[in-house]
Amino acid sequence: MKKLLVLTLITGMFASTVAVSQAAIQGSDRGYISVSTTANTEIAPDVAEISFAVQTSDAKSMQKATQLNKEASDKVLSVLGSMLNPKNGDYIKTSDFSAQPIYTYSGSKRNFDKYEVSNRVIVHTKSLDKVGEMIDKAIEAGATNVDNLNFSISTYDSQCNELLGIATKKATTRANFLAKNLGTTVDGVRSFDVSCNANNYGSPRFYMAKNMMADAVAESSAAGTSTSISGGVIKINANVNASFFVK
Repeated sequence: MKKLLVLTLITGMFASTVAVSQAAIQGSDRGYISVSTTANTEIAPDVAEISFAVQTSDAKSMQKATQLNKEASDKVLSVLGSMLNPKNGDYIKTSDFSAQPIYTYSGSKRNFDKYEVSNRVIVHTKSLDKVGEMIDKAIEAGATNVDNLNFSISTYDSQCNELLGIATKKATTRANFLAKNLGTTVDGVRSFDVSCNANNYGSPRFYMAKNMMADAVAESSAAGTSTSISGGVIKINANVNASFFVK
């Protein structure tokens, strides 16, 4: 005859749920305890990635639009390159390049407007104190868009591993505690699932079009400072869902 005991425990201190099942029958079915635990930390980012775009156009010639783009892009790459430290892992890479005719529409009629060329580059840097200045200098050199700014942690993997270790120890301790209070003991691992993720606090998606950037740079130049950028903090969460056999 099969007896089934189900216990749900909610503990505010640990902010987790625990499910316990104990089967007392002869055969292959075994009782088990399931626990869920977490561990987290908040860390200041040490890496920034900035996406810049240089857009140029010409009403008559794709070749002219491309030449204008090359000249502007070379200036942007030159000024940004001079501010990076390759020995520290800084680099610039091209992420996208496009050249296309642009049309306007009047009812169902399509009218040619201009040729447009766009060159997009991504700057990867650990010099977070220079991010505001990089944005200002790139705009002055000819960048027409700052499409995005993301902060991250270079030690993400090691931080996750450390937190998962903490969460795993909590899961084992809790399972042993529950088993003892139920008059049984832990007898091996039934299942084990883990996950780790990061949430970026205080690191907004960043977008500036050309007209907005011109005003921002003018204000910064007048004040004798660079654009203020804050990386905020990044919260890393580790989760462990484990089941342990009991006997």
